[in-house]
Amino acid sequence: MEWLSDVSVISGPLPWILTGIGALGGVWLLAARAPWYRTKAVPICLAVSVVVTVVLYVMVEKVLRPFPDPIEMSIYVWIGLGLFAIILLVPRIRAGRTVKAAVGSVLAVLAVLLASATQINWVFDAYPTVGTAFGAEPFDRVQMNDLGSSTENVVTGTPLDASWTAPPGMPSEGRVLTAAVPGTASGFAARDAEIYLPPAYFANPRPLLPVLVMLAGQPGSPEDWFAGGKLATTMNEFAAKHDGLAPIVVVADGTGSQIANPLCTDSKLGNVATYLAKDVPSWVKSNLQVNPDPKAWAIGGLSYGGTCSLQMATNYPDVYPTFLDISGQEAPTLGDHQRTLDDGFGGDEAAFKRVNPLDLMAANKYPDSAGVFVIGSDDDAYKPGAQKVYQAAKNAGMDVQYVEVPGGHSFAVWSAGLEKEMPWLAQRLGLIGS
Repeated sequence: MEWLSDVSVISGPLPWILTGIGALGGVWLLAARAPWYRTKAVPICLAVSVVVTVVLYVMVEKVLRPFPDPIEMSIYVWIGLGLFAIILLVPRIRAGRTVKAAVGSVLAVLAVLLASATQINWVFDAYPTVGTAFGAEPFDRVQMNDLGSSTENVVTGTPLDASWTAPPGMPSEGRVLTAAVPGTASGFAARDAEIYLPPAYFANPRPLLPVLVMLAGQPGSPEDWFAGGKLATTMNEFAAKHDGLAPIVVVADGTGSQIANPLCTDSKLGNVATYLAKDVPSWVKSNLQVNPDPKAWAIGGLSYGGTCSLQMATNYPDVYPTFLDISGQEAPTLGDHQRTLDDGFGGDEAAFKRVNPLDLMAANKYPDSAGVFVIGSDDDAYKPGAQKVYQAAKNAGMDVQYVEVPGGHSFAVWSAGLEKEMPWLAQRLGLIGS
């Protein structure tokens, strides 16, 4: 069934088929002949679903505001349609009167929900295949105990590929490790990190590989980079072209929970900056055999993670002199500037400016730093900010590039951005020559 796992749910015929089946399910739910069903049940259920959806919209967008940017209206529409189908189920079963009709009604609701989920996924491209939608992982996992001790024989050099020859018996693909990276210095309660180890890491002698720290968005989790972000696939394909060489990628937790937004700073929301600047590098150097030179370290991320990567590059340039900002925001934000100041900085504008990349780049020069800003060509909400911070970074003496790839604010852009910039990143980190 491997072929089924690889079938796309964001392109090709399947999403259209699922949407069509959902439409047929909707027709079934509306097609009962009982007069009371058409004149009372359907209007009442529709009204309830509309009210609940509107309340959800108001709570998320106006009251709680857990996300810094508004959710697309189409998402609420599809949520409302799914809710409408669920509420209709009981009266539709009563109107059908037979067991066969009841089974048909349950299947119809499931079809509508599947179509709604397909349409929502189409917006974000979070699950590109059937396999990823059901949690299948297109890579092998390894446990910390399986890594063994550090090898005495190591390969070094800049570029590393000039000194490296892949030995016989080396794995053809990398492996993924889940590990707890404690907030020893920061006290930050981070979720487990997901770590990609390229094929060359399992060779003896072992090359001292560079490290790329990656961050997910908000809402999000480290696992997102391996589903919608296709990180393992991208790294395995790069390694296959370079004798098993690729960066060690540590997808660290930069938020603490699925919906938390600690602004990638040290504050009452969590000491994320210290966690990423001290705890993560310290743990990696203590537990994995890597190149410890800061020139071989980079940080990157998507959306919130992109913003955070620029924050780390400007606040801690000695730790992360290289960054990859994919669809990042203009500044750390909780949705509006005043709320950001109040909740993240105690209302102190000066405290905000001390860590805000735009302010730091206006006041300082970064001649040893380099990075790439990647943005979706259709990402109208984020593109102006990306262009602004790119220009600010350039004015601050950074060696930077601005790149647009097709798409909006979705994993289609984020996965493509990482793949596109891998050659530049590998050269910058000393992994391969020009």
